[in-house]
Amino acid sequence: MPTTLAPAPAATQVRLDFDALAPRFAAAMARLDGVAGVGLQPPLRELVRIHASTINGCAYCIDMHTKDARAGGETEQRLYALPAWRETDWFTPREQAALALTEAVTVLTDGHVPREVFDAAAAQFEPEELAQLIALLVTINAWNRIGVTTRCWEPGTYQPGA
Repeated sequence: MPTTLAPAPAATQVRLDFDALAPRFAAAMARLDGVAGVGLQPPLRELVRIHASTINGCAYCIDMHTKDARAGGETEQRLYALPAWRETDWFTPREQAALALTEAVTVLTDGHVPREVFDAAAAQFEPEELAQLIALLVTINAWNRIGVTTRCWEPGTYQPGA
């Protein structure tokens, strides 16, 4: 028996102009974003941002960070395979540990961050790098929650370097 898919929703409409209505918080988030993940390689930062944004369903952030990743030289193959990263050998052990930690931090309701996931990340990252990775995960998850809740940024409008 064929399944029927629900019709696609109309284009995402802004629910709340978050940046205009909470400008001090938006500015604080921008400052936080500027320091989160410092010291980590840009390709790794973008993979983590994309993966968290995909899990959270934040279309604007997925659009933004895939564009930034491509501009930084990331391959289409790895971007397309990111949701199934465990099924390929296209990601380094360091990236794999970061992606597993991304999932655990993003979906805390699945049993919090398992010790083995944290330990695997700690084996791949120096303590300062691990702290920066966690800061990056906290930041992208905050952006995702703002974007998904308020729909304040229109997917497809982001231009790298603009």
